[in-house]
Amino acid sequence: MSGSLVCVGTGMTLGAHISPISQSHIEQADIVFSLMANGFAQKWLEGMNADVRCLQGFYQEGKNRNITYNEMVEAILSEVCNGKKVVAAFYGHPGVFACVAHRAIKKAKLDDFPASMEPGISAEDCLYADLGIDPGKTGCMHYETSQFMFYKRNIDTSAHLILWQVALAGDKSLGKFSTGKAYRQVLVDLLLEHYPRDHEVILYQAKGIAIEPMREDKILLTELVDADLLMQTTLVIPPCSVMQANEELLAKLAKIDKQEERNKNRPALTLVL
Repeated sequence: MSGSLVCVGTGMTLGAHISPISQSHIEQADIVFSLMANGFAQKWLEGMNADVRCLQGFYQEGKNRNITYNEMVEAILSEVCNGKKVVAAFYGHPGVFACVAHRAIKKAKLDDFPASMEPGISAEDCLYADLGIDPGKTGCMHYETSQFMFYKRNIDTSAHLILWQVALAGDKSLGKFSTGKAYRQVLVDLLLEHYPRDHEVILYQAKGIAIEPMREDKILLTELVDADLLMQTTLVIPPCSVMQANEELLAKLAKIDKQEERNKNRPALTLVL
């Protein structure tokens, strides 16, 4: 029997966000590997399949996360190679801040095993709903916080800036679960090059279970250094400026509009025989 792999997302809120197709994959799998947010989610998953294997044990403080992720991939692929119908279940979306799913699917396909991904409701989806942000209104820029710090980015202060995993700001070791105030100060100093000191930002966390509230703490940008940050905390920075019209481009478009209007009103030629 040929093995297979499906990576599914269970959503952010326990039991409320999973899609019917993802649940079906979990129920019909030979083996389910799980990377869930907490023990309650793990128990809930175990209620859908008799063989659920938690991947959390691969994490260790000080251990490089790339090593951890590769070990998880090997654990998953070993059972696929054994001919098992394998499902890897991740909280949220399996392809968003979840490189294990991407690596496992890529490796499975290289070995000619069927492999695919089913989406889940991510923290980003919850953020738009909980905070009332329409990304189509002024736009959103999304960055992992440390990557945002390590590389030069063009910041548009007329759009929302959303920084994920802010508790890990400045971590180059890939082995920490959080960084300290000195690292956060570097991030704040970088942001102050573009935003005023009294700019209000939001510390956001999606709710893990339906009865708990989501986190929406509004603080000043400079207060970020002393804020209580968890692994799942996201920093949301609203716009501090208005969008500037591109007058040159708008003039070009207006010229095209006028030409199309003239063409539309031009009388049709009549062919006389």
